[in-house]
Amino acid sequence: MKVLVSLVSLIAFLLVILPGPLYKFGIVELGVAFTGFKFGVYAGGAALVLLIVQALFMRKTLTLSSGVIALVFSVVAIAMPLNMMNKAEGVPAIHDISTDLVNPPKFVAIAPLRANASNPVEYAGEETAVQQRKAYPELVTLSFAESKADLMTASEQAVKNLGFALVSANTATGIVEATDTTTWFGFKDDVVIRIKDEGSQRFVDIRSKSRVGRSDLGKNAERIHSIINELNSLLAK
Repeated sequence: MKVLVSLVSLIAFLLVILPGPLYKFGIVELGVAFTGFKFGVYAGGAALVLLIVQALFMRKTLTLSSGVIALVFSVVAIAMPLNMMNKAEGVPAIHDISTDLVNPPKFVAIAPLRANASNPVEYAGEETAVQQRKAYPELVTLSFAESKADLMTASEQAVKNLGFALVSANTATGIVEATDTTTWFGFKDDVVIRIKDEGSQRFVDIRSKSRVGRSDLGKNAERIHSIINELNSLLAK
């Protein structure tokens, strides 16, 4: 029984931990990776049931170390996918977020890099805008008194500080483009920052869009917030 509990809990753990790296390195498709999550939850639940049965009826076969390890593996296998599901339910199923919903910044240098992406480079449309207004009403165009040159410098530094790969910084157009690669699955999400010089003020818009997936689990909005915070921090120095 001890071996069975340990084996099932280990399988459950691996079913939720390995899909990310396996997808990241092109070994499995995204659908297969998510299927692993589903079976990981099932296996985790089975491992917990077996552990309870062992504790109640076969206590002599249960050791503290094996029990704790099996419990941790099982809880992780159940909690991680359920946490993702709960997060998905709490945010709209969109993947293209912008501070300007009327005229979103356009990807230029990044456009060729998204040629094979399942989500096209064009803005997702009014349906997405409506959902974003309800979910993230705080994401609006930013206004600064700093010069365009200072904002360009700060924008470049901001994306670098956040660990994004800088793709382009066009001073003439006031456009900064970068790509953020997520750690676990290796998803590539693209960012464009647009700086407009209008008299005594500069207006900054930020757009973040996933290359794959219908829902971003709120990641693109979080990324824009991170950029805004980093910009404000750099400009305050």
